[in-house]
Amino acid sequence: MARLQILELPEGSGDDRPPFVLVVDEMPADEPSFEALRRDLTDGNLAARTGARAILVFEDTIDIPANEVPVEPDGYPLTFRVEGDFEQFREQVQEEIRKAQGEVTRSLSKQNQQVFSEEQAKHLREITGDA
Repeated sequence: MARLQILELPEGSGDDRPPFVLVVDEMPADEPSFEALRRDLTDGNLAARTGARAILVFEDTIDIPANEVPVEPDGYPLTFRVEGDFEQFREQVQEEIRKAQGEVTRSLSKQNQQVFSEEQAKHLREITGDA
């Protein structure tokens, strides 16, 4: 069965998107699908319709190293662990925590002043006999 691969090309200064070539390999020339593809390549301008710079068709297997998936010894795809730099995020979180703590402190201070003032007023009313 035929395979379809993408070969990325170096980007030029006038490219508005990354250029590429479509590579069709393992395509036997004696199959009807090969003839249909050949007609579409010559008559239908398949490369222009797909945005490819060219379309290459081969009967043999063509290995494109950039398309290979690295595998571990057990046969599973190689996985990578990407760790972000969280220093800036940590600083932002700490700054927001400081702001929140400041707002809570100001709010509690204001409430304490009001309570203290009310207690003082009550005490003054008791002393003056206005209670």
